[in-house]
Amino acid sequence: MKPASIHEIKDALQALPPAKVSELCLRLARFKKENKELLTYLLFEADNLNSYLAELKVEMADSFSEINSSHVYYAKKSLRKILRETSKQARYIGDKGAEAELLITYCRLMKDMGLPFKKYTVLDNIFQSQLKKIAKLINGLHEDLQFELRRELKSLEG
Repeated sequence: MKPASIHEIKDALQALPPAKVSELCLRLARFKKENKELLTYLLFEADNLNSYLAELKVEMADSFSEINSSHVYYAKKSLRKILRETSKQARYIGDKGAEAELLITYCRLMKDMGLPFKKYTVLDNIFQSQLKKIAKLINGLHEDLQFELRRELKSLEG
């Protein structure tokens, strides 16, 4: 079965009464954890983006403190897991500036971790790809935000 387009779904949802839309949202949330997480963000966290970003940064720092750095393989797996979670949260937020801010925090924590990631190609590739992604995100932002974020990006590259 081919799913309907977003336009078709939007038209169908607008034609439904609010109680039915609420029922459909609850049913949707029951089936996937990501759906529930997105609904939680939209309902409870979207109004206060700054506190939500601060909370995500604290969680990211906690995750970095738990990384097993005894072997590069374990560190790489943990770094990728944290990056996956960070990217998922950035998708929920849907703001390029916030995504750049989260990725800058990720790179800063990775740099402060103390692993010689320049020595290990895999870790360096993760770091460099995030720097490229940040630079690309910054280019699409307002000039004031660009200046501030570029300064933070330069401190990471140096």
